Amino acid sequence: MTDHPRRVTRALLSVSDKTGLIEFAKALVAHDVELVSTGGTAKAIAAAGLEVKDVSDLTGFPEMMDGRVKTLHPKVHGGLLAIRDNKEHAEAMRTHGIAPIDLLVVNLYPFEATVDKGAGFEDCIENIDIGGPAMIRAAAKNHDDVAVVVEAQDYQAVLDELAANKGATTLKLRRRLAAKAYARTAAYDAAISNWFNRQLEIDAPDFRAFGGRLIQSLRYGENPHQTASFYATPDKRPGVSTARQLQGKELSYNNINDTDAAYECIGEFDTKRTAACVIVKHANPCGVAEGSNLVEAYRKALACDSTSAFGGIIAMNRALDADTAREITKIFTEVIIAPDATEEAIAIIGARKNLRLLLAGSLPDPRAPGLTAKTVAGGLLVQSRDNAVVDDMTFKVVTKRAPTEAEMRDLKFAFRVAKHVKSNTIIYAKDLATVGIGAGQMSRVDSARIAARKAQDAANELKLAEPLTKGSVVASDAFFPFADGMLACIEAGATAVVQPGGSMRDDEVIKAADEHGIAMVFTGTRHFRH
Repeated sequence: MTDHPRRVTRALLSVSDKTGLIEFAKALVAHDVELVSTGGTAKAIAAAGLEVKDVSDLTGFPEMMDGRVKTLHPKVHGGLLAIRDNKEHAEAMRTHGIAPIDLLVVNLYPFEATVDKGAGFEDCIENIDIGGPAMIRAAAKNHDDVAVVVEAQDYQAVLDELAANKGATTLKLRRRLAAKAYARTAAYDAAISNWFNRQLEIDAPDFRAFGGRLIQSLRYGENPHQTASFYATPDKRPGVSTARQLQGKELSYNNINDTDAAYECIGEFDTKRTAACVIVKHANPCGVAEGSNLVEAYRKALACDSTSAFGGIIAMNRALDADTAREITKIFTEVIIAPDATEEAIAIIGARKNLRLLLAGSLPDPRAPGLTAKTVAGGLLVQSRDNAVVDDMTFKVVTKRAPTEAEMRDLKFAFRVAKHVKSNTIIYAKDLATVGIGAGQMSRVDSARIAARKAQDAANELKLAEPLTKGSVVASDAFFPFADGMLACIEAGATAVVQPGGSMRDDEVIKAADEHGIAMVFTGTRHFRH
C-alpha cells in the first residue's frame, strides 16, 4: 500500500458535539482548506470569525423540513463519492458543477443520549440522523480520495498528517478512519433498532445488531495468547463499564468479568435495608453476607471461604468506609467496587498501589429489563436478563413443617445468592451469610457435597467445633431431580430447603423432607446460570 496522498482543499463539517470544533476549523483554514458547513455548525464557525460556506450555497437548495433535508443532494454526495482519477466521474463533476469534498467531519445526532435521558417517542425519532450516516458511508466508501472523521478525538491525527504531508492525508489514515466510520454507523443503527424493538416489545427481531464503543484495549483475554478489548454498549447499567477507577493497575479481562459478576450480585441487596458484601472468584461468589455495617458483612462473607477469597473481587452495596477498607487490606485483593467511598477509605486503599478501587455511583437494578448475549459457533444466543427477584416471589410451603421466621429469612437470602452462582448451585446459609457454596458441578449431589466440604474446611480454619452448615438452610437454583441431593444437604446439617420445584419426582423429595422433619418451600422460579 502506497501513501497515496490526497490534498485536502475543501472540508464539510456538520457536528452535534462541537468539542474542539473551532480549534480544528482554524487549523484547517491555516492549511488553506475551504470550509463548508450546516446549520448550527456553520453559525459556530462564523461566530469564531472564520469564513465558511453554508451547504445551502453549495447545493442551491435551502435546508427544509425542519432540517431533515439539507445534505441529501448530488452536489454533496457527488463531491464525496467521485473517484478523482476516473475520467467519467471528473467529467460528470464538471458538467454538473460538483466540487470535490476531500474531508468530511460528522458526528451524529445524539440519539443514544436522547434515549438515555428518557425522552418521548417522537423526540427520539427526531434525533435519528439520516444525512449524517449517508455522508459518512459515502465518504468511507470513497476513502481512496476522501478522509472521514466521526469524532473529535481524531482531529489531531488529521492535523498531524496535513502538517507532515503538505496539506494531504495518507491512504493508511483514510482507511483507518473509514473502518471506524462504518463501525460508528453500525453501532448507531444497532442502538436505533434495539430501541425500536423495545418500544414494539419485539423479543426476536429478524435481525439483531449490537454495537459498542471501545473503553480500553486489554493486555490479553482469559489467557495470554488471546487478544481482548472492552466495549461499552448504550445500556448505561451501573457497574464495571460505567465505574470510575480511582487507582490500581489496569483491569484485565478476567478482572472485568469477575467484577461484573460481583456487582450484579451485590445489586440484589437494597442498600436501605442492609449492608452487604460479595466476594467473587472466577465469576462465582465464594462468600456473601449481610450485616449491620459493611465491616461486619465483609467479615462474615470472608469466613465462608477465606482461601478462595485470596486474590478475589469484593463488591459492597454502600459507600466503602475506613474500617472496612482496613479490614480488606489485610489480605490480597484484586478489585474493590462500591457505589462510593469515604476520603479516609480512599487513602487507606491508596497505600496498596496495585489494588484497584472502582466507584460505580449507584447499584444496578436487579428488576431492570435488558438483554444478555453469548457467542456460540456461528451465532449469538440472546436472552432477556434474569430479573426475577426474591422479594417478588411467593414462597410456597410444601412440607408438613413450615420454616421458622429465622429459617425463612435465611432461605430468601440463600436463594438471592443462588441466582448469581453457576449451575448446578447449592448454597448453605446461616444468619444472613453463606457458609458453604457449591458451584458449576455436573451433578447437584456433587455441588451439595462440595459446599459441605468447603464449610468443613472453613470450620477447621476458624477452629470451630462443627461446620456452620449445622443448623443452616440450603438453596438450590433448580429442582432436585431425586431426593439424593437434598439428603446430602440434610446430612450436612441443613434444616430447611428452598428450591424452584417442578420435578416429576417432587412428591418423593417432599416425602423425604417430611421423613427427616425439615421444612421446604418452592419458589416456582429457576435460576440456571451457565
